[in-house]
Amino acid sequence: MKTVFIRGSRGDFANYTAALAACGAEPVLSMDPADAERCGGLLLPGGADVNPALYGQENTASRGIDDSRDRDELALIRRFFACGRPILGICRGHQVLNVAFGGDLIQDVPDPARHVALGDAGDNVHPVRAGHPFLQGLYGERFCVNSAHHQAAGKLGRGLLETCVSADGINEGFIHENGLVIGVQFHPERMGFAHRRPDTVDGRKIFESFLALVPDT
Repeated sequence: MKTVFIRGSRGDFANYTAALAACGAEPVLSMDPADAERCGGLLLPGGADVNPALYGQENTASRGIDDSRDRDELALIRRFFACGRPILGICRGHQVLNVAFGGDLIQDVPDPARHVALGDAGDNVHPVRAGHPFLQGLYGERFCVNSAHHQAAGKLGRGLLETCVSADGINEGFIHENGLVIGVQFHPERMGFAHRRPDTVDGRKIFESFLALVPDT
């Protein structure tokens, strides 16, 4: 059985856990990072903003900062990376991965109308261009994704290779040069499974590609 750790409490992150279960994996939710030791992979889900102090900036637009979550997730990234266990970061998770590898964040994207959620209408949708074989192999060179964020990766961290970019130049995905660390700014858990939508590609492929890297435990 493939097991994937998520820092959280039982009942949190329902879309993420449903996506993992639909792909045959067991999500393990715990607030105790020690419980990650028995897991083959790490998933970093969406949420509020990372503390800008962690990437050397003053707080100009960051909201909902949770220092304990930042601390735990950064420690988990270091642990899983050092052990060669795969990591998937989604939205905030993509951003905290970039910070963990020495990159920084854009605290407010220049053209938020392209990226923020549309209130009652749900996620925004926009096209991206893939410039790396990982996403090109899944979806082709150009495809549409959902979007619900006001921050984004700025300078990419050490070893991170851009996989796709939006029309306004915002990084929408990267992969580490070791092939085991994947980050996406969009929300594949809301582009597949029970949330499959006709105006984006199928997010299931992201989860399947990640889980293909996760060893059985």
